[in-house]
Amino acid sequence: MVVTGTGTGVGKTTVTSAIAALAVAAGRRVAVLKPAQTGIDAAQLGDVDEVRRLAGPSVTCRELARFPAPLAPARAARLAGLIPVTTATTASVARELAVEHDLVLVEGTGGLLVPLDDSGGTLADVAAALSAPVLVVVGAGLGTLNHTALTVEALRTRRLGCAGIVIGAWPTQPDLAARCNLIDLPAVTGLPLLGVVPGGAGHLTPAEFLPVARRGLEPGLRALDWWSLETGATGQSR
Repeated sequence: MVVTGTGTGVGKTTVTSAIAALAVAAGRRVAVLKPAQTGIDAAQLGDVDEVRRLAGPSVTCRELARFPAPLAPARAARLAGLIPVTTATTASVARELAVEHDLVLVEGTGGLLVPLDDSGGTLADVAAALSAPVLVVVGAGLGTLNHTALTVEALRTRRLGCAGIVIGAWPTQPDLAARCNLIDLPAVTGLPLLGVVPGGAGHLTPAEFLPVARRGLEPGLRALDWWSLETGATGQSR
């Protein structure tokens, strides 16, 4: 499964951690692949470290590259004088991980069409190469409907399967726009809203995090064949 978002700061890593934690609790072998993380130095803890902390040490976490500039991976790599990670390499590593794992989660950087490599390859190209369903993590509030609809339209144009939508970083006191998102997102996109993950969940202890993941995501995910990297009938975009 490929995890993307409508932008930065919408909670992709926390949602990825929640799915990984639920899969581990169900006895699955899980791997999380981060092709590139930007805006981070080598000595800092990154997204894969958050996943490992929240979902447990049994999760295989791979990060292919990190670049200090908080920009799209292709641009950040060039500024650092480094070679960008290609979509082909990302897909190849994901396939290798799939050999020994029941679930592989590929978490993107930024949104679906952010340039990953110098050829203009994006996370959408990775999903296409893997024939993997895409999970779209979105924010809550004004602008969410438009940003989500554009992402879903891009998936449909490329004939990529979409497993559904998750609202990440759900506010403690949601305003009217956020509350309306719960109804309007499925209506506008024609896709299931699989659940919500509260903001700040990434700062919980692992013992506290798993019940939050269960409440927020397990009911919505239960109906999906979401263990496999390959797209099943339930993962097809409508």
